[in-house]
Amino acid sequence: MANLDKQLPLFQLAPAGDTKAIEHVRQAIAGGKHWYIALLEAIGLWSSAEEANNGRVHCYLIDGEAFDWLELAERLCETVDGSLPDNEKMALLFHGEPPLDLTTEEFKQLIGSNKYRQYLNYFYGITVEEALILAVQEEIRKEKRTSGYDNEHDIDNEVYQRTYGDTKTALLNSFRRENDYPQRRSIILTELKEFTYWRFKYRLNHCDKARIASDTKKGLEQLKRQGTNHNFPRKLVTDK
Repeated sequence: MANLDKQLPLFQLAPAGDTKAIEHVRQAIAGGKHWYIALLEAIGLWSSAEEANNGRVHCYLIDGEAFDWLELAERLCETVDGSLPDNEKMALLFHGEPPLDLTTEEFKQLIGSNKYRQYLNYFYGITVEEALILAVQEEIRKEKRTSGYDNEHDIDNEVYQRTYGDTKTALLNSFRRENDYPQRRSIILTELKEFTYWRFKYRLNHCDKARIASDTKKGLEQLKRQGTNHNFPRKLVTDK
């Protein structure tokens, strides 16, 4: 399990972005370096936790702990648009499929050890947590089919009750109260990621270690069934 360390001196708010990282990815690609390596090096140089760019707000660090590296990768790719193979770029950003097969250690060295730790927080706290919900959803649907009861009404709350011991609505309301967010019907993508990460930490605080390990394994197995890695080192999915 990744360390949930909000005190790492990794990101500082800088609305204007990080000029040094942008210059690096441009110059490195122009100099003949593979674009994916240049991109990861630029990610290692990046210093902003969030920024507003071209009318869009990018949040790269969820709850000060979980590094959304593909969000930053997309932002940096925009600065060299036209210099990248479209098929490789789309495969990375939309399917998490990198153009080069790097080892975990190579990836860690390129983005830096601090960012790598917070990247693991995102993997376990958001990617695996989302997969866990899908796995439990499949379990409940299978149980209903086996019993001859196919009504999926309110299945979300069944999933959340089984996973967290409370309904989705109650958990979302608690999350928003804690963060002083408005109680509204819709939810934007950044808030959804924050809510997912909040649920992950909620499980850590309310479940015993055996249950946490079991649920983590269940989420990882779901990712394997989906054939999904989002460019997280393969052994995170295959060795756990």
